Formats: sequence, C-alpha cells, structure tokens
Amino acid sequence: MIICIADVLDAEILADLTRELSSDALFVDGRKTAGWHAREVKRNEQADGSQPGIRDWRHKVGEAIRRHPLFQMAARPARMTPVRFSRYQQGMHYGNHVDDPVMGGDQPLRTDLSFTLFLESPEDYDGGELITDTSAGEQRYKLPAGAMILYPSSTLHRVEPVTRGRRLAAIGWVQSQIRDPAAREILFDLDTARRQLFEREGKSHEFDLVTKSLANLQRLWSEI
Repeated sequence: MIICIADVLDAEILADLTRELSSDALFVDGRKTAGWHAREVKRNEQADGSQPGIRDWRHKVGEAIRRHPLFQMAARPARMTPVRFSRYQQGMHYGNHVDDPVMGGDQPLRTDLSFTLFLESPEDYDGGELITDTSAGEQRYKLPAGAMILYPSSTLHRVEPVTRGRRLAAIGWVQSQIRDPAAREILFDLDTARRQLFEREGKSHEFDLVTKSLANLQRLWSEI
C-alpha cells in the first residue's frame, strides 16, 4: 500500500524549517549513509544531524509525522528512525535502489515502511520526482510542500535528476507493529470504514462491532 498524506507540516513550520536548512546548515555527501550498492547511484546531500539546530528540527518533524492520524492508521508504528533532511541541487539524483532491510546501528529496526516528506513547492524546482516500481508499472510522485508519501521499504525506487532549483525533503523509516503489509492494509481499511461510519451515524452497534473486529485483528497480528 502506498499512501499520500497531505498537510503533515503547516506553512509556518515549513517556512521556519526551510529557512534553517537554507542558512548555516552543514550538508554532507549523502553517500556516507548509503549501503555499498546504493552508494554507486546516490548523488545527493544530507544535513549533518549533529548540528544543534538540525537535531531539534529532526525531533520536531519526527513528532509531527508520528502524531498525524492518517500516518498512525497506515503505518501503525512501533519505532521510527530519526528523520534525515536531504537536498538535491541541480544535476543530483538517486538511481534505482531498495532500502536496507535493517537500519539503526546500535538500536537496529526492521524497515517495513519508508517515507518522503516534501519541503519545497513543486513549482520551485524541475525534476526530482520520486519514482516507485510497482506491479502496476512505474508511479511518479512530486507532492506539495508539507505532504508526505508512505510506501513499503521493499519497493524499488529512485529520485529523478533535478534540472532546476533544489529539492528538499525529510526522509525516514518505520518498523510497524504489523509486519505483514496485507494485514496492515486490512486494518487501515477497517479503521477508515469505522471512522466514516461514526461520522455518519455516531456510536452505533455496527460501529462497535467494526471497532471490536479491528481491535482483535490488531491484537492477533501485532508484534510489540
């Protein structure tokens, strides 16, 4: 399941964050954090996470993502990596690759889901689309600033070359409470249905039955 989530960050926070990333933030070669095979095709930059200002923003953006109701429904997160800020300037790209199955160094986590939170308006740069290779063919994503795409980390994907301007994004990975992606999608659909039922009819008997089924399936499938 691939899902796009709007308005993860509002305009004021976006302006403050991009100002921070545009001023004195130190960016380093993105290949330093790539696996040996991805290093061959990765041409981008990442903000040095040890800088005090960047460290604060990593926490703030991570919390905004974690609190978003649609993210909670779709990801059912158990753990997340710290957010990284990536920058693609003119000519930079990231060729086809699949994300490492385990990340985190001293505190490793299984990467069930990957996310890209777009920080620049799509009108401000050319190229830079995220391309995912799916059973339905290649899908292209270039979302509004503040919107995020959440997709399985097992997906082969790439970032097209930037030909004008710059592409700023926040990226990260999630270990879900629900390992099986098919089970995760069933829970997402059930949760969506019960919320729509509640909006239409309030707390009805049918709502309670769907909630019961949702809770018991999550109890059955969860890995904590």
